[in-house]
Amino acid sequence: MLRIRWELLLMAIICGQRGSADNHEAKQSLGHVTVVVVGGTGDLARKYLWQGFFQLYADQVGKGHSFSFYGGGLSPAEKGTPVLFGILKELACPPELTAERCALVKEQFLHLSRYHQLKTAEDYEKLCQQIKQQVGQESMTEAGRLFYLSVPAFAYAEIAERINNTCRPPSDAWLRVVLEKPFGHDFASAQLLDKKLSGQLKEEEMYRIDHYLGKQVVSKILPFRKENKKLLDPIWNKHHIERIEIVLKETLDAKGRIQFYDQYGVIRDVLQNHLTEVMTLMLMNLPANLSNSKEILLNKLHFLASLQHIDNSNAVVGQYQAYNGEVQAELNKTKDYFSLTPTFAGVVIHVDNAQYEGIPIFMTSGKALDERVSYARVLFKSDVFCVQDPNNVQCKSKQIIFYLGHGNLQYPSILVSKNLLKPEIVSSGDWKEVTEYKEVNLLGLPLSDYYIQSPVAPREAYGELISHVFFGRKDSFISAEGLLASWAFWTPLLESLSHVYPRIYPGGVSNGNLLNFQLRGHQIAFSHEAVVNVINRGAEENFQVMQGKYRSSEMISAWAQELVERLASDLLLAAEEAIRREGQFHLALSGGSSPVALLRALALNLYTFPWRNTHIWQVDERCVPHTESGSNFRSIHDLLLQHIRIPYFNIHPMPVHLTQRLCVEEDGGATLYEKEIQKHVNASSFHYILLGVGQDGHTASLFQDTKLESDGERLVTLTESPIKPHQRMSLTFTAINKARRVGVLVMGKSKHELVTQLSRIKGESSRYPITKVQPNNGSLIWYIDYDALLG
Repeated sequence: MLRIRWELLLMAIICGQRGSADNHEAKQSLGHVTVVVVGGTGDLARKYLWQGFFQLYADQVGKGHSFSFYGGGLSPAEKGTPVLFGILKELACPPELTAERCALVKEQFLHLSRYHQLKTAEDYEKLCQQIKQQVGQESMTEAGRLFYLSVPAFAYAEIAERINNTCRPPSDAWLRVVLEKPFGHDFASAQLLDKKLSGQLKEEEMYRIDHYLGKQVVSKILPFRKENKKLLDPIWNKHHIERIEIVLKETLDAKGRIQFYDQYGVIRDVLQNHLTEVMTLMLMNLPANLSNSKEILLNKLHFLASLQHIDNSNAVVGQYQAYNGEVQAELNKTKDYFSLTPTFAGVVIHVDNAQYEGIPIFMTSGKALDERVSYARVLFKSDVFCVQDPNNVQCKSKQIIFYLGHGNLQYPSILVSKNLLKPEIVSSGDWKEVTEYKEVNLLGLPLSDYYIQSPVAPREAYGELISHVFFGRKDSFISAEGLLASWAFWTPLLESLSHVYPRIYPGGVSNGNLLNFQLRGHQIAFSHEAVVNVINRGAEENFQVMQGKYRSSEMISAWAQELVERLASDLLLAAEEAIRREGQFHLALSGGSSPVALLRALALNLYTFPWRNTHIWQVDERCVPHTESGSNFRSIHDLLLQHIRIPYFNIHPMPVHLTQRLCVEEDGGATLYEKEIQKHVNASSFHYILLGVGQDGHTASLFQDTKLESDGERLVTLTESPIKPHQRMSLTFTAINKARRVGVLVMGKSKHELVTQLSRIKGESSRYPITKVQPNNGSLIWYIDYDALLG
């Protein structure tokens, strides 16, 4: 499980280590601007980039700048030139230009454009010499150079090095390099890419583009919230918001893009970037100054740091039926190859702060769906009970919709239901109120039930962002810190989904209700059983829960999910029994990966668990502060304690951090914990101790080389682990074997060899510390999933 110290990310911003412009527009000196589109004859350049640069030129012509445009590609000039000019001749006229004016501007634009082969370091040197020669011959002052890298991400580092070594402008001119997503495929790869790029380019020179930030509605989310702050502040919280939905649906499939798409899938392609940016703008703290890029970035990081951890229990994934055949065809795979790449995903996210706590945020996106549409919707709780006339406007849904386009409405807009509030126009010069409505319904309401505002004139996202690059506006781009924070949030989910089979769906309207999903606690699951199933893991999948004997003790086996549910149920029964007899239940939990799924099940599914009468103890702890991600107590807190109502004084963390030191024998932490056990636990006999077991056979933090003979009847001791962090605190076998019940949870194929070895050993073995777990008067139960049992 990936845990990132958010404090470090925030500290980097607070201390200003990477720098960021405070104002929307950097100081812009007049002079000559050279634009180089690397990958200038590719699909993205053809569809969007050259149109954006033509729009920029049309906006700036005659305002003091001169321009030259280069389309770079791998082909030699004789092949690349006709391709480039074939693209440029098809450029559309900006709507604000007359036909005559456009013809003149377009002729000038073509005259200023040329193709240049950019394949080797020498090619970049030649380009730089050509730029210098042109500027020198025409006695121009150079204002800056703009490189747009419309190439695969694996080429970024090499191109950045060539720009840095051979093609930097003079020191008094600016350099701006635009980078297209993807920026890595997980946290580690994004971090590596950032390290390579930052070795060649300064942070202020890099513009990581997410075209969603250039969409007109997305760019107005913060201004809309700011303009309507007095109206929104009282209702923008958990007391009034029922749910939030962020949706991007596509009708197209991935055919023709399989080589890229199969490496990334829908979560990396859409949710980690586009939809995360929209969510952040909707829910981050409003900056005092919308022109302060640094403050916006800091607020974004604070919000991302407040998101609760997600894994495959918070997501559902699907794959359209024809996708695997397209993978086999385009990637030359055999007929028995099956791709696990999801083309559909639904995710629920929760925020861990007082303002938004408990509000489910649904994100969903997919290919081969029933319509093309994208929107973000805030649905508010209804505080009206309608005895009669349910069609009255006060009885209808209350919602704010940031509608990005397509679907029933077609045009981008911000809609506010009339029974909620009447908003101010977000930008009086650029936006207008819509008063003529189509006869369509949008998310349950006719358009006449909304206040609607929309841009006066549509602007294409890439054109907007290219303009922002030209003016040095950093607020519409992804910072290094923001990128890493986003990947830190999404990577654990991606890792947990890496072996999950996606649900197969036919595509289009035929999907019916197959992809509908529903909230279950803090988790989600598909609402209906799949009617199409091409995956068959074999007859063993028919097994449910099996009971038997293992090492002369009771054993319960099942697939992982059923096993965890059974263990949670057994814990509930043990707690109820103990409370009936003694009024309280003492539960000791071990650290490590074994109990993670159980802790989530206890937190989110067992609402009847008697937490008020339960005491939580630790079996073992790493010698790190409890606030650090490596702490076992931090894990128990994040996965369980923050989700349940348990009295503070019923929580008993191990005291590993005393007198500003960690696990120093003289500080007496182990003795303190032992005394606390003796004070609260009758006869120091826990009602239930839950253990895991490592692949080397250790349990708790009791390892093969742990010497306990000198501890005698001690209940708690300091130990040494063979892996970092080495120092640990642990219950001893004396304490463990005093327990009324001991459960050992063993899960995963990586434990199969250990399970086999232990089954052949009778009694104790010094090589495998787990064999020393032999309750004196209590019972031992092994919970082993089928992956560990069957391999």
